[in-house]
Amino acid sequence: MKKLLGIFNSQQKINYKTEVLSGLTVALALIPEAVAFAMIAGFSPLTGLYAAFVMGLITSIFGGRPGMISGATGAVAVVFVGLIVELRNAFPTITQAEILQYVFATVILAGIFQILAGVFKLGKFIRLVPNPVMFGFVNGLAIIIFSSQFPNFYQKGTSDLLETNAMMIMLGLVVLTMFIIWGLPKITKTIPSSLVAIVVVSILVLAFNIPTTTIADTLNEGETIKGGFPPLSIPTITLNWQNFLLIVPFAGIIAGVGLIESLLTLNLLDEITQTRGNGNKECIAQGSANILSGFLSGMGGCAMIGQSLINTSSGARARLSGIVASVMLLVFIMFGSGLIEKLPMAALVGVMFMVSIGTFEWASLKTFGKMPKSDILVMVLVTLITVVLHNLALAVLIGVVISALVFAWENAKRIRARKYTDEQGIKHYEIYGPLFFASTTAFIEKFEVEKDPKEVIIDFRESRIADMSAIDAVNRITERYASQNKKVHLKHLSEDCRTLLKNADKLIDVNILEDPTYKVAIDA
Repeated sequence: MKKLLGIFNSQQKINYKTEVLSGLTVALALIPEAVAFAMIAGFSPLTGLYAAFVMGLITSIFGGRPGMISGATGAVAVVFVGLIVELRNAFPTITQAEILQYVFATVILAGIFQILAGVFKLGKFIRLVPNPVMFGFVNGLAIIIFSSQFPNFYQKGTSDLLETNAMMIMLGLVVLTMFIIWGLPKITKTIPSSLVAIVVVSILVLAFNIPTTTIADTLNEGETIKGGFPPLSIPTITLNWQNFLLIVPFAGIIAGVGLIESLLTLNLLDEITQTRGNGNKECIAQGSANILSGFLSGMGGCAMIGQSLINTSSGARARLSGIVASVMLLVFIMFGSGLIEKLPMAALVGVMFMVSIGTFEWASLKTFGKMPKSDILVMVLVTLITVVLHNLALAVLIGVVISALVFAWENAKRIRARKYTDEQGIKHYEIYGPLFFASTTAFIEKFEVEKDPKEVIIDFRESRIADMSAIDAVNRITERYASQNKKVHLKHLSEDCRTLLKNADKLIDVNILEDPTYKVAIDA
């Protein structure tokens, strides 16, 4: 058995007790999250629970990051809200059962997109996410995890806070849970403190019959988490162009959101565990899990940062913890629903509060006044977008775009030219800094075409022609000199620059003089 489990993580010694106990803790924490996210989209609790089981199991076995937990997530659930609106507009008489068929088809298509992303090795592009964006993403997510627990302090279905006694009991149990999670590791780390906290608080509530909100109280009337093995469900939608065009945009969004959240979570766990995951492998695993989820009555999902942090903070580092969490979740669904529904929400709220506190990058607060203002702006903006819109993917994309624009602007300002005329009367322009789309205007402004002598040398020893805009800028300069009957030599062009000019010569007129091949003087 140990040899079989070792296949999943052959390079690391597995602490089986820690992995099993961590997996059990995660399984308990998955239940309210999966139920809540299913309800966001108007699905039954089992749709979210089945997704959590399938996503967690497949990605734990085949994913690129041991210890990372996947399941039904809020970001994916929100996308389905938009899909349902479109379906009701297109088919006014559509039933809830028919909507689910479209949902399953969308999840399957999203999985295919994710597999293609892994096959074409697009996972590496997550490296383009700068640190300020990561800080903003993590901080925003911590705030979301924290604030998402607030509905538990309100009377169900209303905007009224719990009555005084109920509120005091709820707060007391939450504080007790958090105290155990904080204090137990100072005494012993042999058992995950989160699991101990849940068990202790649950025993107190059940033993003394303390009146407080339980998981059963969060379900709608007539709903339960009890079910069987996920039933096979081949989507029964009409395969035509209209339906494809209807679901493909949402499938693309789900695939993108899922991969961004999963790969960012993977990077975060890499930093925490000081190990390295495989982004492309994770893309394929996420896609495979979503496809299987769609065929097994699940709503799909992606990596869950909260549950992943619970897992790693409990000491889990191998694939076994995720497998245990998924299997135990199915066991709860099939055989333990009656007991699980009696668990107090206060215990789970306390766990999530501690997760949010541990997730927040408190060190990022020290960067104010010490780091560049642009980085601070990006970090704060990503945090705000994440919190306000609850759209992690959009927040990250905006942060990356702004960071890229700031980077381009800063590099554009670095283009400069050292000018001098040699004893032969030839004017030299020694260019410093990258020549690309943002720096072309400043580059062109460096030249004094009318005042320059009959022969000019532009030296690129300390520069580089980077893109088509740069080629066009060089072409415009040579044209201006040619119109004045003056010669231009380009000097010290790198091999990649010459290749770029060679390829561009078929598209635009690269007016470079003197060289017999591509009119490039490459004097040493």
